[in-house]
Amino acid sequence: MSRAFLIVMDSVGIGGAPDAGAFGDAGANTLLHIAAECAAGRADVGRRGPLAMPVLDGLGLGAAVTLASGGVVPGFAARPSGLWGAATEISRGKDTPSGHWELSGVPVPWDWTYFPDAPFPDDLVAEVCRLAGTDGILGNCHSGGIAIMDRLGEEHLRTGWPICYTSADSVFQIAAHEEAFGLDRLLALCEALAPTLHAMRVGRVIARPFAGQPGAFQRTANRRDYAIAPPGATLLDRALAAGRMTHAVGKIGDIFSHRGIGKLHKGANDAALAEHLLRLASEAEDGSLTFANFVEFDSLYGHPRDVPGYARHLEWFDAVAGRLVAALRPGDIAVFTADHGNDPTWRGSDHTRERVPVLVAGASGELGHCAFTDVAALISRHLDLPDAG
Repeated sequence: MSRAFLIVMDSVGIGGAPDAGAFGDAGANTLLHIAAECAAGRADVGRRGPLAMPVLDGLGLGAAVTLASGGVVPGFAARPSGLWGAATEISRGKDTPSGHWELSGVPVPWDWTYFPDAPFPDDLVAEVCRLAGTDGILGNCHSGGIAIMDRLGEEHLRTGWPICYTSADSVFQIAAHEEAFGLDRLLALCEALAPTLHAMRVGRVIARPFAGQPGAFQRTANRRDYAIAPPGATLLDRALAAGRMTHAVGKIGDIFSHRGIGKLHKGANDAALAEHLLRLASEAEDGSLTFANFVEFDSLYGHPRDVPGYARHLEWFDAVAGRLVAALRPGDIAVFTADHGNDPTWRGSDHTRERVPVLVAGASGELGHCAFTDVAALISRHLDLPDAG
């Protein structure tokens, strides 16, 4: 029985979303703009020259960018050998849960709650303080995670107050020192607070532990997302209910509230997750679904607006994709896609509303313009799962 691998390159958008203007993102194009910077010689840090992604371009990545946005990626001229297209999201957001849930067949039927005018409501701050056992919080603002850790980490060590912040996404994030504040205490705080935020339709409460000393703080691998449960039966739910093994690589378990997950495979970074994915290409059961998220495109390079770093990661991942494709068994498919954009040349430091590539190894042809939900439908047909009820 054939297997399916669904791989999300977190934030690798390809422009062209028809409603991008409503999000302030008209003209954003993550992949195209990175490639343009590379071709112009402005991304020669740890790498050199035009962006090179021969494996994914061979499956149809360059063609998908042109279909999505009309742009031509410098140096991407392969004739697609895979099944390829460009997917458009209908959920009203540009965040991780919306993108992943819709890729798994479940669009979001509600409007998310955001905090555009932080500081946070007084009653929410009071609840954080009550649960944390502190007299106050730090931050209480919009910020990037690394920036606020560097700015407020020393004060956090002195006061013991949790660092609370948000972004343009529907999130409430709490950063705290693993040793001084305590990792278990941070996770318990976020877990206890999550129902309050979920009732407000805030998508995720995110624990952001860090370690180190002032001037040398570093995030650890113990991040935890407490997300609202998907509002319907996802591809993972349906596969597990049909008796198929499901493997979640990376933060997939958190995104789906650990629903529909047979086995969870975590790692400290994308390199560790790649090893899990490649191991599963060898070991995953017949008829299984492996769903993987590679987050560092977004977290390490998109939000900090690091164009050379993003380009390096794209080229590294292309090599990983080549190893995965080579390890597929006859009848398997591997679907490479994304959940939103995060154009590192764009203003601000938040996600961008974009179409995403859909590149399928193990099949051929042209999907053309499609919906995020078509990814779930394609995999469902491949695995011969019962129709969604």
